Amino acid sequence: MSEIVLDRVTKEYPGGVVAVDDVSLEIGDGEFMVLVGPSGCGKSTLLRMIAGLEEITVGDVSIGGRVVTNVPPKDRDIAMVFQNYALYPQMSVRQNLAFGLKLRKLRKDEIERRVSAVAKILGLSDLLERKPGALSGGQRQRVAMGRAMVREPQAFLMDEPLSNLDAKLRVQMRGELARLRTRLGTTTVYVTHDQVEAMTLGDRVAVLRAGVLQQVDTPQELFKHPVNLFVAAFMGSPSMNLVHADVRDASVSFGGYTLPLGPEANAERLGSRVILGIRPSDFEDAALGRDPHLPTVDVDVDVVEELGTEVHLIFGVAAPPFLSEHVTAALDEVDDEAQLLVHDERGQRSSFTARVDPATRARAGERIKLSVDNRAFHFFDPDSGEALAGR
Repeated sequence: MSEIVLDRVTKEYPGGVVAVDDVSLEIGDGEFMVLVGPSGCGKSTLLRMIAGLEEITVGDVSIGGRVVTNVPPKDRDIAMVFQNYALYPQMSVRQNLAFGLKLRKLRKDEIERRVSAVAKILGLSDLLERKPGALSGGQRQRVAMGRAMVREPQAFLMDEPLSNLDAKLRVQMRGELARLRTRLGTTTVYVTHDQVEAMTLGDRVAVLRAGVLQQVDTPQELFKHPVNLFVAAFMGSPSMNLVHADVRDASVSFGGYTLPLGPEANAERLGSRVILGIRPSDFEDAALGRDPHLPTVDVDVDVVEELGTEVHLIFGVAAPPFLSEHVTAALDEVDDEAQLLVHDERGQRSSFTARVDPATRARAGERIKLSVDNRAFHFFDPDSGEALAGR
């Protein structure tokens, strides 16, 4: 068994700076857990505490049922993959893969067996005699992963391993990581600031903000049932549309629109004043007739972004933009410029994004009708930012 358990772990630096604040988390045997959040949220610090590279101020870490809080990194039976590859430039790929095994004084035949097996899995067999300087970024990252794999540890710890790669290579490496996860079944803790990476790789995802664990769940549950505004805005691309709204008589009103609540919504439990959240994917061009029973809104399209498999329509809503501290903290990281594209000078007009079928004939400057899936509305408390239990 190689489960990892964090029990009320805290990291406080001199001067009272708290990087990780009372985090408890159980990572199951063979689970791929992703730690995600904005820069400076404590995710890398948490990973380094698991590895033993960062001293724990309060709390305990267990790996495979053994408390390792005060155990040196080399004795924790874990392997790390770093952002910068950390390869030895003077050594060949073969020597880089074998180096850690030689330090552990394994037999030569065992070292050769492991190196050959890992090289075959990662497609490095033809590159074993090359040095890192003669490899592409993706190949170097595979060598870094291979060096961790040959150790056959209880757990892999990966700190933003794909962040130095270009966008196309990052997508390719995500696919390779997903295949490796299935093939190896080794417990893995993976740190990233990229919520798309988190959604596509993780069995579960732990969202952190300012050192505090916000929510831990499967990617789909995080997307469908965020516990607060920060998680709602951070998870999903494009980001969730958010606006002040009024609830009364089984309907919700915002920016001149009034829409019926979905069948699962409970107006009495929601209260009269809420923050309404609508995912871009819960809009559709009504002219396509996908579901004629859904309510509709008439919108003036400002921007059309054609992405091949989908189209993003950006339009204005006659309501002040909702940008609380919870939301700005999330949007600063995902760099969702669409949220800021369409505001008038007085700040009385919000920007919404609809992600619609590429069959749409919508054009910038035109007025169209969008259907809205009111069964998927999200509601949040305007003061605390917490999700309301009216859905």
